Amino acid sequence: MSTHRDLREQLGVYALGHGTPAERTAVRAHLDGCASCRAELADLAPLRDRLAAVDPARVDDLPGPPAHLGDRVLAGIAAERATVPVPLHRRRWAAAVAAAGIAAAGFGVGWLVRPVPEPPPLEPVAVQVAVPEVQATADVVPHTWGMEVQLHGAGFAAGEVYRAQVTEDDGRVVSAGEFIGTGPAEMVCNLNSSVLRADAASFEVLDSSGAVVLTSSL
Repeated sequence: MSTHRDLREQLGVYALGHGTPAERTAVRAHLDGCASCRAELADLAPLRDRLAAVDPARVDDLPGPPAHLGDRVLAGIAAERATVPVPLHRRRWAAAVAAAGIAAAGFGVGWLVRPVPEPPPLEPVAVQVAVPEVQATADVVPHTWGMEVQLHGAGFAAGEVYRAQVTEDDGRVVSAGEFIGTGPAEMVCNLNSSVLRADAASFEVLDSSGAVVLTSSL
């Protein structure tokens, strides 16, 4: 059984839409009864898009320089300059370089503190699976143009085409896209529908024969 600490450490993975269906189900069940973890998940939401854009291939384990190396180098340069006269044209060149460095630093700070819109909140929804081989969890994301369903699952028959649809409150059925099953391999599908979240009653996933594989009441 996972401890509170184990589940809390999985919140970042959950916020990014990762994790196996079983892990996401465990985190979702824990969130239902843990107010502190729900609050922490809400704090992670604004960072979701930034973290998702990180390229792991560009991250390495090379050690950084000693913490005070820069200060020692600058102090050594300053001491040497104090004993050696610097021609006027070199002083002007150094001032220009320093000004350029300050401008570049200002640009970098401005880029870091630029306003970034918060991503839409994830709404976990319960999923009822009609096929024993299938494991799935889902989150709903409301948008101004409709509704997005983030489906995480495994066990969908490899190579088979599955169709997703959203049913409105008035009974109208609207397509939410298609995907191909990947067998036992985990998959993540972002399914989009023009139905607004407030008007959606449920969503379903059907196999190639039209049989319902899973459904969720909204």
